[in-house]
Amino acid sequence: MSELRRRTLASILDLVPAGEDRWVAPTPSEGPPRLFGGQVAAQALSAACRTVPSDRPPHSLHAYFIRPGRPDATLEMVVERTRDGRSFTTRHVTAIQEDKAIFNLTASFHSAEAGIDWQVPAPEMTPPSEEEFTPAEPMFRAFWLASPFELRPLRPDPERHVPHPCWVRLVEDIAKEPAVQACALTFISDMGVVASARAPHDRDRPASLASLDHAVWFHRPFDMAEWHLFTVDPVSSSGARGLARGTLHASDGRLVASIAQEGLIRMPAPG
Repeated sequence: MSELRRRTLASILDLVPAGEDRWVAPTPSEGPPRLFGGQVAAQALSAACRTVPSDRPPHSLHAYFIRPGRPDATLEMVVERTRDGRSFTTRHVTAIQEDKAIFNLTASFHSAEAGIDWQVPAPEMTPPSEEEFTPAEPMFRAFWLASPFELRPLRPDPERHVPHPCWVRLVEDIAKEPAVQACALTFISDMGVVASARAPHDRDRPASLASLDHAVWFHRPFDMAEWHLFTVDPVSSSGARGLARGTLHASDGRLVASIAQEGLIRMPAPG
């Protein structure tokens, strides 16, 4: 595992033009045998951003995971220019593999406006630990060793591949443009969220987990090369689906993003 090289976010977001409002995205194969959802979401948002002026950054995205993505198979992003308004722009992106949609994303972009700046009090900002997190499970260990992010759990537990709450930061310097930063945050926003949607008393039981839909709201400027506290808490679990809500705070306590995700949580059949 130590031979794995850490991928850069810049390489993951290096989309190749494939026609009008169409791009081909990289599909790295480290880790689990399906594409990481945060990667596909970040690439889809990156494709949408390429059709919007840079002075109108994304303020929210809503997405559905339709089919598992396959590593090393061609992944195409198709952008629909839904609306260009005076203050807001809307884009719809479909991620396609082998002529089938695997992921849909709708993103909204907003021109800067003045307004009241307020938020609920930030959680206690315990500094990140010195020891980098590495999960015990080989597949997820391979993924983390190749990830463009590093992670420091507040309560380390190597048996969980992404224990929340945790500190996260990008290990490379990327462009400070809000659109690029939003893609970076989108990548990490899917880390361990569906696992966190499980009922607290059921987290040690075997289960099949998959992300169903995902939403991110970007509140304030941020730089993902700096440490951010990523917290996710369960809200509800029923009908084989669980809902979790999360936040990302900068180290100075500013709330920079909110997250919500519903996941499929299937317990094995009795016996």
